[in-house]
Amino acid sequence: MDRFEAMAMLVTVTEEGSLSAAARRLHVPLATLSRKVSDLEKLLGARLLIRTTRKLTLTDVGAAYVAAARRILEDVEHAEREAAGEYTTPRGELTLTAPVMFGRLHVLPLVAQFLATWPAINVRLSFTDRNVDIVEDHVDLAVRISQLPDSTMIATQVGEMRTVTCASPALLAEHGSPERPDDLRRLPCVTVDAPILSPSWRYRVPGGSAVIEVPVASRLSLSSTEAVAEAAIQGVGVARLLHYQAARGLANGALQTVLEDYEPGLQPVHLVHVSRGQMPLKMRCFLDFAVPRLREALKTAGGHQSP
Repeated sequence: MDRFEAMAMLVTVTEEGSLSAAARRLHVPLATLSRKVSDLEKLLGARLLIRTTRKLTLTDVGAAYVAAARRILEDVEHAEREAAGEYTTPRGELTLTAPVMFGRLHVLPLVAQFLATWPAINVRLSFTDRNVDIVEDHVDLAVRISQLPDSTMIATQVGEMRTVTCASPALLAEHGSPERPDDLRRLPCVTVDAPILSPSWRYRVPGGSAVIEVPVASRLSLSSTEAVAEAAIQGVGVARLLHYQAARGLANGALQTVLEDYEPGLQPVHLVHVSRGQMPLKMRCFLDFAVPRLREALKTAGGHQSP
């Protein structure tokens, strides 16, 4: 049996949480994957997984083995990259992820320029508003628009982003412009339909740090921020968005900001990657290329001028 292949399959099974999900990700038959894992258990003389109809759990021996297997596979990957010249010549595939609308507006044009500059580097670019696990999803670089938790990740800040409350001039003329966050209770609102988001909108007391939470009744709930911005332009209701999401409407007058004195603090924008010792040149090249360009773009898109 190919021990490295079986180790890699086992690691994928633990990352996906099930044999069937791992088989789909690896594009192998479920029976083949199951047999490989069983063969590995026989070789080791130890049970690695406890399988039930509802979930899959690592045994204590299995957890220790998977941790060791990850280290071995990472060392092998590092050696292969070094042998392929990724640490001496900028080449290979770079995997990036970014929020959907931010990625389309700011990352995709940048990647197109980068590819024209570095013909030996290919890019796999994924847009999602979910914070993917960089390690488990094998992502080289990710855009994050939020305060970052403490971690071993390396983060390069490229800007800051306002959170704005905005509405169409026609809606404000009809209902009146809110002077305090609590005034939103009487106005129709457009919201993003996402399970992780609070049903309340947060604001900050002017000149202080106290937080005001205002429950809003959604007149229209949508699955994307781009659609929310468009609905606000159409006069459906008041929207609360990151500045870049509303930038087009704000620039052409289709949207107006309200409650500016109550806006929460600026959200940092980072490029995040895993620290794994020596950085491949393809990643170094992209960071050197992307960071100054994103910083310049975010002076406008972020809704403020950097000092």
